[in-house]
Amino acid sequence: MTETRGERKERTRRAILDAALSLCVDSSLVALSLRQVAKEVGIVPTAFYRHFESIEALGLALVDESFVSLRATLRDIRQGRPSYSDIADRSVDILASHVRQNRAHFSFIARERTAGPLSVREAIRHEIELCERELATDLARLPGTESWSAEDLAVLSNLIVTAMVATAESLVDAAARPDVEKHVIEATRTQLRMVLVGASNWESRS
Repeated sequence: MTETRGERKERTRRAILDAALSLCVDSSLVALSLRQVAKEVGIVPTAFYRHFESIEALGLALVDESFVSLRATLRDIRQGRPSYSDIADRSVDILASHVRQNRAHFSFIARERTAGPLSVREAIRHEIELCERELATDLARLPGTESWSAEDLAVLSNLIVTAMVATAESLVDAAARPDVEKHVIEATRTQLRMVLVGASNWESRS
């Protein structure tokens, strides 16, 4: 079957994204050159610009695809009226599975969150803030939070998301070490349960 022009373009774009992930394994995006990526893909440097206007634009695309599926998955977990323990257990399990399947993306995020170009760092921070806002909205539907202030919901959401981000980074570091991964998962599960047990007895100040 003959490949269409659009299919070829998408295949090349995907190859560029994958090449960038591979080349960034041991260094940051700031050290990556357009020529390196083009050579890895097997295209001339000018062909890069048909897909991305700069290395930073490439980095932003990687940030976007790293978070889109994760945020959708975590939203699905919280649909309906899950209990506090459901949120803790299911979120950790989903996160661990997602890291295993997308380790290169999480490694990229963990590294670029502190060492990447400013625009990429800001994009990652924005995505994490979106996760926090979406979680705060869902937490407001849990039993016992009806009288909570928006500020307190935001604090709890920040605690949970911060723990999840740290866990994702620890799971990346635990690659090929099942015993370490298991410890990280169980420690995070316990941490979230402790946070949520305390939250279930919290009363916002009037």
